[in-house]
This record gives sequence, structure tokens and C-alpha cells, in this order.
Amino acid sequence: MSLLAARGARLRYVDHGKEHFAVDGVSLEVQPNEFLGILGPSGSGKSSLLYLLSGLKVPSSGQIEFDGRPLSQMDDTERSRLRLKEFGFVFQQPYLLGYLSALENVRIAEMDADNSAAAVALLNQLGLGEKLHRLPHELSGGERQRVCVARALMGNPKVIFADEPTASLDHRNGVAVVSLLNQLRGEGSLVMVTHDETMLAEADRVVRLVDGKVSD
Repeated sequence: MSLLAARGARLRYVDHGKEHFAVDGVSLEVQPNEFLGILGPSGSGKSSLLYLLSGLKVPSSGQIEFDGRPLSQMDDTERSRLRLKEFGFVFQQPYLLGYLSALENVRIAEMDADNSAAAVALLNQLGLGEKLHRLPHELSGGERQRVCVARALMGNPKVIFADEPTASLDHRNGVAVVSLLNQLRGEGSLVMVTHDETMLAEADRVVRLVDGKVSD
């Protein structure tokens, strides 16, 4: 059984009185421990699809399932807990709290646990062992994104969602961030959307999206 699945998922919006679909009838499955790349140009609906798969948005029709259970059968509290405990997120911009150190920004993902050792270990693996106590403005763009990768990996999530995680980085740093994310995800699955096919060299499978639909 797949870990995560979209079943005829659609995301509708209305612009100037006209109906459009950012995601238009997409069906796909994500297997356990799979690195799935979702590739498409700007406006293709790839980020919208990621938001549906991660429960950040609710489909207008169709269904999203996690571990065989439709997200629509979960209440808001259950979906929030799912995102907190089972999912990790890396976004295009490295969203960090400016008044917290790199270590504190990573630890905040699981502040209810004594997780300092795990956070330090991740930051060491990501080459930030000497910058644990630096504030975000004291780090480079690539270093800030690596802090976000560490935060996403905290708690060994079952699925990591990465939304254009390299868009604000140069090519070398972008490749490095994706490679580290892939290496350190353990048994978790990775779903990454990007417009840059070169960032998906390590992906197990690539799905191409055009105008909200999976392209053959």
C-alpha cells in the first residue's frame, strides 16, 4: 500500500468570475522511502499539489490519503498533529525565527522533548557544527536553508515536503542542499517540487505537471 496518495484531486479557484483549476484531476502515489520529484514550470500547479498532499490545503474534489486514510476524515486537530508529527517541511525561503539561534530554530520543531542531542547531531551532519549558536542573519543563504533542512528532519518524519527548496540558492548550494536532504531522510519519503530538473538527479521517480495535470 502506498504511504501517500492523491485520488483525482482538484483545487479550484475563481479569477475574475472564471473558474480555473490549479490542480486538475491528479492521481498519484508516493511509496514508503521514495524520493518523488514533481517537475513543472511556474504556474503548472506543482506547489498547489504539494499543499494538497501535505494537508495544507483541502481539495475542491477528489481525495488525499495518508496510510490509507482520507485526510477528509480527520478533523482540524488531527490534521495539525499529522503535519507536526509525521510531516516535515522545507520551503523556498528559509523561514527562521530571527531571534533564535540555529540550534533553537531546529529544536523548536519538537520543543516538547529533550531533543538537543538530536538537533546538534543533525546540524553537525549538515556542516553547521561550529555555527549552532549563530542567529539567522549571521548565516549565509545556503546555511539558513540547511538549518531548515535540519528542522524538517527532526523527529524522523514519514514524509518530507520540499517546495522549491533551492530557488533562492546558486546551483552548487542547491545541489548540496538536495543531496543532504536525500541522504539524511532515513526511511522517510521525500516529495520535492521544482522547476529545475537538474535538482532531481537523485530522485527515484519524476512526475511532470503541466496546467495542473500530470503530463504523459
